[in-house]
Amino acid sequence: MKITTQWQQKNWEVDLGSPIDLSLALENGSNNPNAFHIPLPRFEPITVGDFVGSVAKGSGANCENLFINAHGNGTHTECIGHITSERISIHQCLTRFHFMAQLMSVNLVQTETGDFIVPLPQENQWLNPNVQALIIRTLPNGLDKKTQQYSGNNPAYLSPELCRYLAENGIEHLLVDLPSVDREEDGGAMLAHKAFWNYPAKPRNNATISEMIFVPNEVPDGIYFLNIQIASLGSDASPSKPVIYAINSLV
Repeated sequence: MKITTQWQQKNWEVDLGSPIDLSLALENGSNNPNAFHIPLPRFEPITVGDFVGSVAKGSGANCENLFINAHGNGTHTECIGHITSERISIHQCLTRFHFMAQLMSVNLVQTETGDFIVPLPQENQWLNPNVQALIIRTLPNGLDKKTQQYSGNNPAYLSPELCRYLAENGIEHLLVDLPSVDREEDGGAMLAHKAFWNYPAKPRNNATISEMIFVPNEVPDGIYFLNIQIASLGSDASPSKPVIYAINSLV
């Protein structure tokens, strides 16, 4: 199936039959990336009286309880409620689901303290002024990202200056293949999150951050049609499924 969308005063064809899934499947147990010392996900059959929700154990249907934490168990999308005392839910903030997005591969830079960060774009990494979303693929881009255990290892993060730059340049949705845009241990400062959401000066409640995505190496940098899928949860974050589609110009 193909659709046509208008962008930069031109018509573009989007092939919905060729999705590129940027999410990591959330599995029971340790076959997931994990961060912030958050317990591993658990999927367990429900037990009610004599009923056990498992066909393998003799029941007529499978029915599981899921024990997950979106922020540490895999691909997730979060809203400004992640850093506010006021309860703000992801389903309240993300009310549009399709965007023009730029995929950019970025080399990490080591700071004087030994940390690795995603810095401001270099001169040869330009940000298209007409996209609403930016997808950052950090290099090197190994398959180990799919099961990486980040807890206690001070993983790479984004500089607050970059997040402020993105906010000032109209990026509403930021997607990264890291466990957080902020440092693992920062004393609660959350400087990159606050810079991207422009909090508390002028909060951008419509903006979202998606973390722990994975972009295959064979997907080239460029402009894509992005769909962000979430569960309608009354929480600041949801496990999510960002999907991108190649676009072709129509003359």
